[in-house]
Amino acid sequence: MKFEVNRDVFSEAVSFAVKLLPQRTTLPILSGVLIHADGDRLTLSSFDYEVSAQTSIAAQIDDPGTVLVSGRLLNDIASRLPNAPVSFATEDSRITVTCGSAHFTLLSMPVEEYPTLPEVGPQTGVIPGDSFSEAVSQVAVAASRDDVTPVITGVQLEVGEHDVSLIATDRYRVAVRTIQWDSGRAGGDGDAATTLHALVPARTLQEVGRTFGSATTVSVSISGGSDRELIAFHADDKTVTSLLIKGNYPPVRRLFPETVQDHAVINTAELVEAVRRVSLVLEREAALRFSFTVDGLTLEAIGSEQAQASESIDALLTGEETVVSLKPAFLLDGLNAVHSEFVRISFTKTENPNKPGPVLITGQSSREEPATDGYRYLLQPNLLLR
Repeated sequence: MKFEVNRDVFSEAVSFAVKLLPQRTTLPILSGVLIHADGDRLTLSSFDYEVSAQTSIAAQIDDPGTVLVSGRLLNDIASRLPNAPVSFATEDSRITVTCGSAHFTLLSMPVEEYPTLPEVGPQTGVIPGDSFSEAVSQVAVAASRDDVTPVITGVQLEVGEHDVSLIATDRYRVAVRTIQWDSGRAGGDGDAATTLHALVPARTLQEVGRTFGSATTVSVSISGGSDRELIAFHADDKTVTSLLIKGNYPPVRRLFPETVQDHAVINTAELVEAVRRVSLVLEREAALRFSFTVDGLTLEAIGSEQAQASESIDALLTGEETVVSLKPAFLLDGLNAVHSEFVRISFTKTENPNKPGPVLITGQSSREEPATDGYRYLLQPNLLLR
């Protein structure tokens, strides 16, 4: 095999192919990137039996063929090559990479031992790339990082005829974002469309969201069969597939209140900065105390005998005065996902009048008008799931 390719295009393609490769694998063959040269296209692929990535780029191919090479090593080399065309050639089990005055010799891996990439099913729908990327960044942060309960380490996609909802929880908070999409089912059975669910590993979805954020549209394919349910994302000659997580996702939507009377509206940036400042004195895992009154919001932190902190900022309160304690890291995750100038913090009730319920965080386009971006973030002062 022999080809020549643009340095920047090649480096970007290799980087994409290795992003989702596991840092450690018991099968060294799965750490490889498969390079296939044919016609005037170069296809780079990676697959670890759970996640696959594939991209195609233009290249001047003098001798077609297929080779398997260590993905991490090739990525390190490609990212540091000088500004010149890249020449790539194979002879027996050796690979030579030449770029300007730089010259590398690598060993190939046995192509015949590499697994066959999964087939992508028919398209389920398309979604705007920027909306999809934003929704993933807002929601995935709330997914659990504890592998003891795999079902909540994913992001649940609930697919309807005209929209798709992304849902994540780690038991302490729930994030939901609903965005428009085109299922191609115009005039079809809308009820059937709403029954489609896909539980995608959060880490994979975050990488997909970052990769396809600049795409005009992202094509999504959800396919099931025997024990391998699969989701695929495709845009701009790039495809990522992932096995879906098995299991029943907890019914966290029911935790969101239908209406909330008491709430406060605050400037988002001011609240973020105040939380960061006051929480500096806190011990790890400690909560901040938030007192909402007609005079505004007061944040208080009691860290130790040597350090305490408090700060007051403007807040427009509607309803009863309220005091809640919230973990600052979880609160900041929600506030950073509110992409509006103001934020609304709503207070839910419990059967115990002395015990506040979870707070609901949503965006506000102004002090008076709620945002319409479909983002909601429910945060506990008490455990959401028992």
